Amino acid sequence: MSTDFSWIRPESHGIHIVPADCWVDPSRAVAKALVTHGHADHARGGHGQTVATPETLAIMKLRYATSDGAMPVAYGETIKLPGGVDATYIPAGHVLGSAQILLEHAGERVVVTGDYKRRADPTCPPFEATPCDIFVTEATFGLPLFTHPPIEGEMAKLLERLAAHPERCVLVGAYALGKAQRVIAELRRAGHRDPIYLHGALEKMCRLYEEHGVGLGELRLVADHTKEDMRGAVVMCPPSALNDRWRRRLPEPITAMASGWMRVRQRARQRNVELPLVISDHADWSELTRTIREVDAYENWITHGREDALLRWCQLHQRRARALALVGYEDEDD
Repeated sequence: MSTDFSWIRPESHGIHIVPADCWVDPSRAVAKALVTHGHADHARGGHGQTVATPETLAIMKLRYATSDGAMPVAYGETIKLPGGVDATYIPAGHVLGSAQILLEHAGERVVVTGDYKRRADPTCPPFEATPCDIFVTEATFGLPLFTHPPIEGEMAKLLERLAAHPERCVLVGAYALGKAQRVIAELRRAGHRDPIYLHGALEKMCRLYEEHGVGLGELRLVADHTKEDMRGAVVMCPPSALNDRWRRRLPEPITAMASGWMRVRQRARQRNVELPLVISDHADWSELTRTIREVDAYENWITHGREDALLRWCQLHQRRARALALVGYEDEDD
């Protein structure tokens, strides 16, 4: 097999598809961008043309007011790019609309995953392992200490705490795109049918999810209700609001946070979190390594995360790998 792959180049601000002169998840405005999903470290406004799933384009329109030059691509659909490059969007299992992008040129196959997870999620289609020559993988939780527990156990902890304190509420901090909606959907799957109260910053994204067929049950805005209404209820807010004065309107809130980083006790203490919920929208260590085995690429490119540990694992298992120096990718609040 050729070891050249000169038609695709990792640059500091994104992955450049040279024959097509377009970019995957560029961190600056370009003429043509292929976007994997709607989180701000992968999607931005200002591109001449944005190619993404319809759901991701809707998220970008809501979050970044981008609509000009939008080109929707359905899962499984292959589009022709200039220079003889084919691009196919494949589910990544990360958030609504998230996709891996399979790029094919001159008989070579490259998969750019963006962010992904392997756990079932009622809010988006599951990840599909796709054989390729180069596999571009994230490494957000690329350390052996990160093993995400089953989400059913985390939901049970939340509901048990709620039942034990009916005079209070449980305030859950969750990232506004993806995590908040997943927690709500998982609470419904666990049998919680009561109204769930929202910080105003979460409302529009939750409604967008519902417009795309994700059922979230009865949602109410905190601003429209009294403390008495919210006793014994789950309240959702962005992580930035967990310790904000806004919480004074709530009935003795028990502070929880849903994040893969809650595995790290110091992070929970820093945020004054009483009830850490280890819920991640990224693959954990065992899922990262399992995915590399399943895809079985000629070479693995590792980015945005704990690249060194995953690179070392590849070396120990006789798998070709390199770490990319892409800028602008963040931990977010997972």
